[in-house]
Amino acid sequence: MNYYSLNNIAPTTTFENAVIKGLAPDRGLYFPENITPLDASFFENIENLSNEDIAFEAIKQFISPEIPEAVLKTIVSETLSFDFPVVKLTESISTLELFHGPTMAFKDVGARFMARCLGYFNKNNSNEVTVLVATSGDTGGAVANGFLGVKGVRVVILYPSGKVSNIQEKQLTTLGQNITALEVEGTFDDCQDMVKKAFLDDDLTSLMQLTSANSINVARWLPQLFYFMFAYKQLKHQYKDIVFSVPSGNFGNVCAGMIAQKLGLPIKHFIASNNDNNVVTRYLESNSYDPKPSVQTVSNAMDVGNPSNFIRIQAIYNNEFDTLKSNLSSYSFTDEETKQALDEIYKTTNYIADPHGAVGYLGSKSYLKTNPEAHCVFLETAHPTKFLDVVKEVIDAEIPLPPQIKSVIDKQKVATDIKDYSEFKAFLTQL
Repeated sequence: MNYYSLNNIAPTTTFENAVIKGLAPDRGLYFPENITPLDASFFENIENLSNEDIAFEAIKQFISPEIPEAVLKTIVSETLSFDFPVVKLTESISTLELFHGPTMAFKDVGARFMARCLGYFNKNNSNEVTVLVATSGDTGGAVANGFLGVKGVRVVILYPSGKVSNIQEKQLTTLGQNITALEVEGTFDDCQDMVKKAFLDDDLTSLMQLTSANSINVARWLPQLFYFMFAYKQLKHQYKDIVFSVPSGNFGNVCAGMIAQKLGLPIKHFIASNNDNNVVTRYLESNSYDPKPSVQTVSNAMDVGNPSNFIRIQAIYNNEFDTLKSNLSSYSFTDEETKQALDEIYKTTNYIADPHGAVGYLGSKSYLKTNPEAHCVFLETAHPTKFLDVVKEVIDAEIPLPPQIKSVIDKQKVATDIKDYSEFKAFLTQL
């Protein structure tokens, strides 16, 4: 599979090069040249396949022939070493739990998959690769865990000071080894801008091989299509019109779901559920894309003012606004509405959601008002204990800490403070 830049200036390239470079030379995101639908029989028999078999068949066209099939099967198997259960809450709403991995967030899948791909490509390379990642919360911990100890790879994580939860911070600042954390005075957008700027800095790129582990990287982004297939496998014989409500920040998750749909997965519709960072909600209302500086919310992993992956979504629909709008609805919700949803979910179903899942739940409810025949599945993207300060404010219940959280909660944070790009560049040149 070849990949092209969505800025349409850089030449096409291989999967390996797209993974190692992260961004194209023209600063565009890479996108697959072709998406070939899977045979209809794949979806007709999907309930008889293991998750590993489903994932392998879905992803191989995007990877082949650069990673041999036997190696790819091993990568998939190691990536998917935990469960993805669908929990029914009401007759109209279920949740897909994506928090059963090592850092208890949906990003474990993409981070683990990318780390193993990069490890394969770098196995005979004496040159070290430096992975840069900006995080608004869960990405940092997932990437840190996924890349921990990977030969020939060092990871530098940028996160906004005071804007991630305590547990999220511990997950990305306590591992050591080849993982380094930088605490940035600013927002997630500032962190993301620094990473993108570094890729275009000739002083840096002449010194080191840089790549990104954010969802701008194709190996981090594409594996997220697995979730939607796993959910369909579980719900196929129960519901006809399945709609996914995706808590959306950088829009990699919903974009990957749309790739699954292009592969033939029978998804009726998508909902992009936003917090107050609602550029896409406003876009679908006005046909005017107007990014704003991000604002801090209780669903911090979605605090993105200019979502990188939205250009990929536009590419899927050939930049045709009406076609996109026919397949994507979007709603935004305040912190107060999010907290009320946490309370409502618990009191009516005895289920404890996290703030991001609560936003997804609200998106489901909004869509069902005019589409009552649908069954909405909202993505529960992180375990509620990662946001105890928010959840405990609303829900009076004992929420035991899972082993994954207990293992980091008492560790010592190690992070370097930086204020701007010049300090970031100086740090990198001293590595």
